[in-house]
Amino acid sequence: MKFVLFSSGFLLFLFASLHATPQPNIIVIYTDDQGFGDASCLNPNAKFQTPNLDRLAKEGLSFTNAHSSDSVCTPSRYGLLTGRYSWRTTLKKGVFQAEVPCLIADGRMTLASLLKKQGYHTGMVGKWHLGMNFPGKPGSRDWTKPVTDMPLDKGFDYFYGIPASLNYGILAWFEGRHAKVPPTLFTNKKKNPRFTDYRIMPPYENKPGKSADPSRTVKTNFEIAPDFIDNQCLTRFTDKAIAWVKTRSDLNSRSPFFLYLPYTSPHYPVCPLPEFHGQGDCGAYGEFLIETDHHIGRILKYLKTSGLDENTMIVFTSDNGPENAWKQRIPKYQHFSSGPYRGGKRDVYEGGHRIPFFVRWPAGIKNPGRSWNGPIGQVDLLATFARLTKATLPDTAGEDSQSFASILLDPTAKPKRLPLINHASNGRFSITTADWKLIMPHREHHPELYHLKDDPAEKTNLAASHPDRVKDLTAQITEIVTRGRTTPGKAQPNDTGHWSDLTWIEKSAYEDTLPKLPAHK
Repeated sequence: MKFVLFSSGFLLFLFASLHATPQPNIIVIYTDDQGFGDASCLNPNAKFQTPNLDRLAKEGLSFTNAHSSDSVCTPSRYGLLTGRYSWRTTLKKGVFQAEVPCLIADGRMTLASLLKKQGYHTGMVGKWHLGMNFPGKPGSRDWTKPVTDMPLDKGFDYFYGIPASLNYGILAWFEGRHAKVPPTLFTNKKKNPRFTDYRIMPPYENKPGKSADPSRTVKTNFEIAPDFIDNQCLTRFTDKAIAWVKTRSDLNSRSPFFLYLPYTSPHYPVCPLPEFHGQGDCGAYGEFLIETDHHIGRILKYLKTSGLDENTMIVFTSDNGPENAWKQRIPKYQHFSSGPYRGGKRDVYEGGHRIPFFVRWPAGIKNPGRSWNGPIGQVDLLATFARLTKATLPDTAGEDSQSFASILLDPTAKPKRLPLINHASNGRFSITTADWKLIMPHREHHPELYHLKDDPAEKTNLAASHPDRVKDLTAQITEIVTRGRTTPGKAQPNDTGHWSDLTWIEKSAYEDTLPKLPAHK
């Protein structure tokens, strides 16, 4: 009876909190390859400062045990936008090129389509990397025709940005379904004199093929617009984001807006603008993150001067851990991009998917400045936004999404996260529940069990000494995989049959337990 009374009281409190303010404006800022240790508020020994990220944490809530659903770009973005793990789709490992059918199936609920139904204006500015269809083929494009199977078909009212990472080509400033200046020229990666990666910058060429230019590092040609240059991404995206918010606010101040702002930094090419050169003590990489932080400050400044600050929720996070150059930054600069965690981008270890995650919402967050060390996932945004906007998720949406709204609204809340699944770029799985993490067997690799509270750096494999724990976690991840969902509700199909990365599940067992429903197309 005491539990019932407590639960009822908490629900009344939560209901009152949700109705205390109008629906918030929502901005999701998503950086690219930024590690846990690349925010100065999370890393006391950081070799550069990120004052605007630190402000988000100080004036909001810092989630110190937050995870991307994968350790590379495309699958993490799918999980963020849909609340469903990407390995349930046809993409089992790696990332997409620029020109492929969109990974988000028609009709699947996204953050944008959910909020659009709740009366929001929805906009996206930045890097997509989930697949698009372009008119024609390389060498015979008709850029007067529209791009299809892209953000405007997945719930967004507005799109300005680029199709994928800068190393995958078809580079132009697309707005809506067209590029004002089409990608009619060709280029390759060029050497970057300030970092170990490459640049995408003029001069460009009229035809594809080999070049006598000694600065080229690869032979693959990218389709590119004459006015495109890599170091303009952050400035253009921030300018367009602010302009779109201003237009929406001027159009109808009573309707809230949702802005998805996926930046391209600090993903290669590392190309900070000249005015940031020399800042910090971590070379060009630190300068690039200082520039990124600067643009986040521009967003905050606009919200303040426009009167939108109080009831705008900003969610800031990154798609995965840091690119491989994190290893060189340790001896050269003593900067640890992964913080105290093992590994980086592409890894199943914590450094691959434990990322910065801050939420700032002056009108909504109770007792700002707090930290929450319980596990959450980026897949949880869909259920959280649904809870905050009083929407109901159907069984066919957000299958792996669990709301963390109570943490924002109640400083005493202690929700228990259902098991969290993580996934490496090579297809290897892990499951984390409470303080225990089991990395599943994969190819020649045996199971690895870590107690994260005592061993956050994942140095001591306890699988041999805790066989019962391994057995229990294996049973839990097997159920999550085969039921097509993590959350309670009707079992859902994955989009494919058994695949080879499910080393611990026999094909016959998978097929026997998989829901006999039409797969999502």
